[in-house]
Amino acid sequence: MTVDQALTLAVLVAVVAALIWDRVRADVVALTGAAVLLITGVIRPVELQGAFASPAIVALASLFVIAYALELSGLLDRAIAAGVAMCRRMGSTGLWLLLSAIGCVSAFLNSTPIVVLGAPVIRDIAKTLGLSPKRYLMPLSYITVLTGCCTLIGTSTNLLVDDMARVAGQPRFGLFEITPVGLSIALSGGLYLFLFSGKLLDRSLGASPQPSDTGEIMVASAQVGHAELFAEPRPYQPAKAAIAFSVFVGAIALAALEVAPIAATAFAGAVLLILLRVISADEAYGGLRPQILILIAGMVVIGIAMEESGLAASATNALVGALHGISPLAALIILYGLTMVLTELLSNATVAVLVTPVAVALAESLGVSPRPFIVAVMMAGSAAFATPFGYQTNVIVYQMAGYRYMDFVRVGLPLNLITFAAAIVSIRAFFPF
Repeated sequence: MTVDQALTLAVLVAVVAALIWDRVRADVVALTGAAVLLITGVIRPVELQGAFASPAIVALASLFVIAYALELSGLLDRAIAAGVAMCRRMGSTGLWLLLSAIGCVSAFLNSTPIVVLGAPVIRDIAKTLGLSPKRYLMPLSYITVLTGCCTLIGTSTNLLVDDMARVAGQPRFGLFEITPVGLSIALSGGLYLFLFSGKLLDRSLGASPQPSDTGEIMVASAQVGHAELFAEPRPYQPAKAAIAFSVFVGAIALAALEVAPIAATAFAGAVLLILLRVISADEAYGGLRPQILILIAGMVVIGIAMEESGLAASATNALVGALHGISPLAALIILYGLTMVLTELLSNATVAVLVTPVAVALAESLGVSPRPFIVAVMMAGSAAFATPFGYQTNVIVYQMAGYRYMDFVRVGLPLNLITFAAAIVSIRAFFPF
């Protein structure tokens, strides 16, 4: 092992340990790791600069601004109001239709603000209909995660895996290239939730602790408050709403038609909204989620160090040696399972950085296309269903509804297994070796 490899491994172990310890914010941990790698010479300043200006960061930041413009225009509140009216007419069936509609939105916008806005609405509608909110808040979180797997921009995990694969020499994914796989996972998972989640949660109804009234909790190195504190009502402004929505659709359409990458179209859309005064520059800065962006950038730096130092190649060689003689399908299954377990324990960004280079090198060592292995990391990297702390949206509903930890295990563990099977079948169908 070279000096650079030893230093990179030490930083990686320290970062993972700090994330598990969960006493320091995740973005600060990632920045500290990046700073150590820079000061020790493992990476150069130009590589650090490249990480912070990576297409994944540009795309996410721009999409955050566009989403915030949609929120400020009152369009999201208007859509939610329409959903409330539907639920009053249709009862529990309307609630599930509303959850599905929210899931469709989450395929294109970050799931955390979607759940922040939607959770109080789902809770209040359920109470109005005389139903337990617990039957619907956990499915709300799971559905937004599932549908986020359907497009390249549906979750930051997909963008980061795509970025790390590019660093490893792989071509970029199209906006809807992973949609067939993500859709099969979302449909199978959604059907399971519709048929069984209520029955599985029945035993905990009335036996769970009351929701916290502390105003905020600290979990997964990120401060998460009550959803009500974030879901401020916004007056509906039709002109601004129409422009913001048109810009959002245009950015997605141009990227889907491969006129330009999503980072370019989303960035142009965000700037256009500022120029058209749909959102002010100060509001645009306020819409950014720096803790998410900094966390991803810091983890990209660590990923680059793993690649440049040869640590990723060494890890892959060890894995290949352990899997000597195994078939590509078996290797794909093992990789997905390993990624899924790591996702329950670590942040999605950490898992993407750790596993993506290994997935690419593993496929190359087996003499098959890396594409299905990269898609497996994307899907498994978001499959955090069995704990309340695997994904930030889980935390929001965990606190609001007063779930028990085992509620997530009871509902989420079967969901993990169902999506695991659906992912392997669909990856094999749409991304042949």
